[in-house]
Amino acid sequence: MLQAQPFPEPQPLAAHGPGKDAGTMMLQTPVQAPAHAPAQAPAHPQAHPQAQAQQPQQQPAQPHPHAPYAGAGAAGGYVSPIPVRPTHLGHVLASEWTKIRSVRSTIWTLGTMALLVLGVGALVATAVSSNESIGDVSPLFFGFFGMLLGILCVLPLGVLVTSSEYGTGMIRTTLTACPSRSRVLSAKAIVFFALTFVVTTVVTGLVAVIDNALLGDLSKVDVTGGQWLKSTVGIALYVSLLGLLALAIGSLIRHSAGAITIMIGVVLLPFVLSMFMLTESLDDLRNFLLGYSIPNQLTVMYGSKFPFVDGGPSGWEPLWIMAGVAALALGGAYAAMQKRDV
Repeated sequence: MLQAQPFPEPQPLAAHGPGKDAGTMMLQTPVQAPAHAPAQAPAHPQAHPQAQAQQPQQQPAQPHPHAPYAGAGAAGGYVSPIPVRPTHLGHVLASEWTKIRSVRSTIWTLGTMALLVLGVGALVATAVSSNESIGDVSPLFFGFFGMLLGILCVLPLGVLVTSSEYGTGMIRTTLTACPSRSRVLSAKAIVFFALTFVVTTVVTGLVAVIDNALLGDLSKVDVTGGQWLKSTVGIALYVSLLGLLALAIGSLIRHSAGAITIMIGVVLLPFVLSMFMLTESLDDLRNFLLGYSIPNQLTVMYGSKFPFVDGGPSGWEPLWIMAGVAALALGGAYAAMQKRDV
């Protein structure tokens, strides 16, 4: 604490001449401190540097190197209210299901397919019912005409499941949330296949009941349980696998218009080209294209065959052929998705 001290008394000066006593008396008068001077001065932070240096600085406690990690909350940091869990295929399936059911393209394509299959199937059966007999043709066969048109609605949906995200750039967000590209493509294929199979099974079942009710008495064919299964569940599996082929082409091409054009060509081009092969030298090629074309494979799944087709698959063979082609295309899509950038 600093206190005001009086100045020391000055020593008398040696005077030469008159005024010696007065000058000496003046210099001997002590100087008084001013009355308004503070009694003590405030302490300055640097007044006692040694005392501050003696105080030890507190260091944060270091965790033990083998202690378990307690998380950000243990150190007083931010703790997210969202639970952190390892991702798996179920999360990607839920994400893809949310996507496919929330876009308008799904409603338009599958809704139009259902209307075409039911409407055209019922109209054709109603028109044929005016005849006295339909011979050895199965009454379930007439669902083919509506399904051939319905396929043209399923193919665009299969392409758009993958190509639309590449076109908009949203595939980057999808792969950021789930870096496993094979898991993303698997989820897309599973969700699309399941949705298409369920919708197609319901629609083919309804049109089969309508056609059998209208034409069952006019046909000489007794529809068995196997034929019912093949004309409903078998057709649904075949159409869903054809949609998976479109999905794989869309993932490979990454362009919606181009992939849809390719798939329409796959469905219709072999059948149309064979119609113009009239020379005898092209008979074998014509029969091959007709027999293994998509329209003829559909008729086989409905339990019949075009009368002008010689050869081709029979029984359940069209389903196995389509399953193999779809598997090869999906394998190529998996390989391309792993090697190429988005």
